[in-house]
Amino acid sequence: MEGLFLARDVPRFTGQAEHALDDKGRLVVPARFRERLGAGFILTIAQPDPCLALYPSVTWEAFCERLEGAAQKDERFRRFVRHLFSFTEEAQCDAQGRLLIPPKLRAYAKIEREAVTIGTLTRIEVWAKERLDAVRPSDDDAASFMSELGLY
Repeated sequence: MEGLFLARDVPRFTGQAEHALDDKGRLVVPARFRERLGAGFILTIAQPDPCLALYPSVTWEAFCERLEGAAQKDERFRRFVRHLFSFTEEAQCDAQGRLLIPPKLRAYAKIEREAVTIGTLTRIEVWAKERLDAVRPSDDDAASFMSELGLY
């Protein structure tokens, strides 16, 4: 069936790395993430969270297909699409594994110098270090949620 892909066809991302952006706003993407992202990928905002997201092309295409198939295409939908895609860039790493994060996206995520990349299952999130620290769950909250999901 066209547009349908299996979970095993989608790269999975885990782990975290701390980084300092260089003076040009470039972030070194860890090799293990680069391998799964592929040569070309998508850099965008990760609403409702105040961070950025890197999507492999296959994952982004699936997202776009779901968006295009939405039943509701009213003004609210159009405003959302304009907003999201105005903060979305096709991206790639340079030969040294660095990703240039445009100023507009750095400003959105409030990433000035210190950043953290984390694997979040189907994408990589890029956070300003202090913002990520503020949204981490407590150990008790994480255990409780795992239990609610039936994973614990």
